Amino acid sequence: MKKILILGKNGQVGWELQRTLATLGQIQALAYPEIDLASQTSLKNALLALQPEIIVNAAAYTAVDQAEHDKERAQAINATAPGLMAEFARRTGALLVHYSTDYVFNGQGNSAFAEDMATGPLNVYGHSKLLGDQLILESGCRHLILRTSWVYGLRGRNFLLTMLRLAKEREELKVVDDQIGAPTWSRLIAEATAQAIARPHPLEGLYHCTSSGETSWHGFTAAILELTHQQRTREPRLTGIPSSAYPTPAQRPGNSRLSCTKLAVEGGIALPHWREALALCIAQ
Repeated sequence: MKKILILGKNGQVGWELQRTLATLGQIQALAYPEIDLASQTSLKNALLALQPEIIVNAAAYTAVDQAEHDKERAQAINATAPGLMAEFARRTGALLVHYSTDYVFNGQGNSAFAEDMATGPLNVYGHSKLLGDQLILESGCRHLILRTSWVYGLRGRNFLLTMLRLAKEREELKVVDDQIGAPTWSRLIAEATAQAIARPHPLEGLYHCTSSGETSWHGFTAAILELTHQQRTREPRLTGIPSSAYPTPAQRPGNSRLSCTKLAVEGGIALPHWREALALCIAQ
């Protein structure tokens, strides 16, 4: 069985990967403090000791606003570390699976971004993730980069769990309604990953991987409230607000749509509509 190293085992995607990849190889899953991706020595030592044939990097610095004041650590984890993984994969012939984000684009327009479109991140987090993508692509290693968006799940810190908590605590929820994207369940990302690497010749290249359909954060919240109304004794009022009414240290893209046509055509992988996936997630 192939030796598979999963980094970021406690994150939303990393947790799900331990289940979806369990039948594909011998799993070794690590997270901080077992491994510190901000330390090149820590990462190099782990790779040399474990000698994985497949590296699945589900770890990332994802505190978007904090990254504005913590640029060095964000770049170390999101760029330098993937670059080192890519160099190891190039030398050993291992496959590197890496997850990226819609934040590598400038968020303008109303059309979905394809893999070959110009990038233009708006914040430090986006810049660090784009650099990570570039280091992998330029390394010459075998790689599968999956860019996704608006990831949520049943563990960790994410929009779904935050809204479920606030819906019980507040009488009114004010949610941004002018940012558009596709909420994507972490389990579906993990399952798509398993499909991509389970074939005799694993899928390689750069692909976008999100649920189909689109909505705003306000629309996502409305769906969450609708599907969980039986869990509450009262319903909060839901009000849509513009991004300008909810300023944050890091600028967010208004358009987070990603075109997943390439993944469907070349990989035969297509995620369900975001509402269908949300219903399945909440049913858990």
